[in-house]
Amino acid sequence: MRSAQQILADSAVIAVVGASRDPSKAAHSVPAEMQRYGWRIIPVNPTAEELFGEPVYRSLADIPHPVDLVDVFRPAEDAVDVVRQAVAIGAPAVWLQLGIVSAQAREIAQQAGIDYVEDRCLVVERAAAGLTRLS
Repeated sequence: MRSAQQILADSAVIAVVGASRDPSKAAHSVPAEMQRYGWRIIPVNPTAEELFGEPVYRSLADIPHPVDLVDVFRPAEDAVDVVRQAVAIGAPAVWLQLGIVSAQAREIAQQAGIDYVEDRCLVVERAAAGLTRLS
């Protein structure tokens, strides 16, 4: 299994489940910052049309191209279903944001052989590793 920082280094396209339109929420500011550092952010939200200059998809299954990482901004009880969806689309890694922990979601990811991170923040890990995707 790759480390959190290795997952970020290897990822170019991040699907963000629960991406928010509200700039005061981490589910908006975190993906926006990752985008500023060069990652392509694919927002997944059932009620928005466009976020971060990208079309918003209703579910992971609706995204018409591969993603390298599924980042989850949903309550822990929703993480199990999101991880199942991530496995179904062939995502190589799932990341549950700070404060989100699910033993069942972790088990599903491990059984599927995909990388899994929980209770950590993309932005913190990116900064700690000094990572950028900008050329």
